[in-house]
Amino acid sequence: MKTRTFRSRAVALAATVLAAAPVAFSPMMATPAHAWRIVYDPTNYAQNVLTAARTMEQITHQITSLQNEAQMLINQAKNLASLPFSALQTLQQNVQKTQQLLGQAQNIAFDVQKIDQAFQSQYGNVSMSATDQQLVANARSRWQNTVGGLQDAMRVQAGVVGNIDSNRAQMSALIDQSQGATGALQAAQAGNQLLALQSQQLSDLVALLASNGRASALTEAERAAAAEQGREQRRRFLTPGSGYQPGSARMFNNGN
Repeated sequence: MKTRTFRSRAVALAATVLAAAPVAFSPMMATPAHAWRIVYDPTNYAQNVLTAARTMEQITHQITSLQNEAQMLINQAKNLASLPFSALQTLQQNVQKTQQLLGQAQNIAFDVQKIDQAFQSQYGNVSMSATDQQLVANARSRWQNTVGGLQDAMRVQAGVVGNIDSNRAQMSALIDQSQGATGALQAAQAGNQLLALQSQQLSDLVALLASNGRASALTEAERAAAAEQGREQRRRFLTPGSGYQPGSARMFNNGN
């Protein structure tokens, strides 16, 4: 009896253990793949898309801002670029040529003191004590001054006309540089050189007027001095003198 009772209790205990085993070991077993479920949340997805769009928009604005700054720096570099052309040397050479022609004025130069001295000695009142030879010499000197002044005026005229071709070439080059300027500085420098060209042309015009005025003044001064000298010579001719004094004349050599 005791043996059967022991066996029945052992069987019951084993059955109980086997029945409890799946429950105890089930948490330790791997879950099958088809047991996972994906949950879709439309609200969360919309928020993520909106955040990504805003981030992309900010990046686009930053890129545009960087591009604008880069373009601004490029424009500033263009505005600060210097003009690769200069007509200053040619203009200075033209001015020097005209100055040399004026400096080569004959007899009476463009100098106030020398002009005063010349007019006092040659164009002033005719000295009543001057001899006829002195009167003739003074008249010849005044004539030489007048001719020299006319020649000087024509030489200056020729020099100014010779500068026209050079000025035309420089003006064409400067206009091309001004129209093709890449920045404000180049345009301003081209404009300044055009003003320098205009100043050089004005200086040529002043030199031309000065030389022509000098020639006209010398002509009028010679005419006035000649009139004064003519009055003095007429006075001497009409002044009573000893008259005609007969002298001995010999027509033949006494037959020798």
